[in-house]
Amino acid sequence: MARAGRGVSTRAPARRADEPLETLLARLLEAKDELPFATVDHDRQRRTGAPEVIYAAGKTPAQVVAIARRIVTRAGRCLVTRADTDAQAALVAAFAGARVNQRARTVFLGRAPVGVGRVCVVSAGTSDLPVAEEAVETLRALGSTVERLIDVGVAGIHRILLRSPSVRRANAVIVVAGMEGALPSVVGGLTHRPVFAVPTSVGYGASFRGLAALLGMLNSCAPGVAVVNIDNGFGAAFAAHRVNALATRAGTRSRRARASRRNGA
Repeated sequence: MARAGRGVSTRAPARRADEPLETLLARLLEAKDELPFATVDHDRQRRTGAPEVIYAAGKTPAQVVAIARRIVTRAGRCLVTRADTDAQAALVAAFAGARVNQRARTVFLGRAPVGVGRVCVVSAGTSDLPVAEEAVETLRALGSTVERLIDVGVAGIHRILLRSPSVRRANAVIVVAGMEGALPSVVGGLTHRPVFAVPTSVGYGASFRGLAALLGMLNSCAPGVAVVNIDNGFGAAFAAHRVNALATRAGTRSRRARASRRNGA
């Protein structure tokens, strides 16, 4: 693990309750924890509950490694998405224990949080797995426990119906599908949990690289289905994790309250 650079504080500035946002932003900028090609947002974990994630596409391997060093030094962990083989190799060489998922094109560095709750990631077809795996890796990096259902698309509707107990057990569900994008509507009719639909660019010509699935999901007649961008497993995972974390905390408080009432009785 790399050491923090000279003049870089290892503690994110705390915000006082009466401190204007503009003042906090000025103090953050004064830290000058910058690289020639990036300004790393070390305060993001305090604001959003998770460290900054590196989107590796369009960056050189050296840039990805340099940014990752800064994040790992401060936060102890870092997720890199859309990493090509060169970026993966550079990260493996720079960080001991780097966890690579080649199908998802992700690399996780550092120590992952202990998983809580449950998010179910449903893949309509095997061809949708790269996007589904990106969601899985993101959920693990954020600290959600994951259950996968693979190749349960609507061409064999019995497959998802037989696995519906897994869907209903989850605090949130991610459904990844290409082609006509019908599966999220089916899943939305099987559970009262939030469903996050991810259209993929899988399909023949009239799928328009995922546009047909996107439009189909946006027009879902099933309530409780939210849709993210084409191939955006990361975005769906982040939203599902937040739901899962809130549901887990609420469940913990409820159990403690019931235990307290029993003990008081």
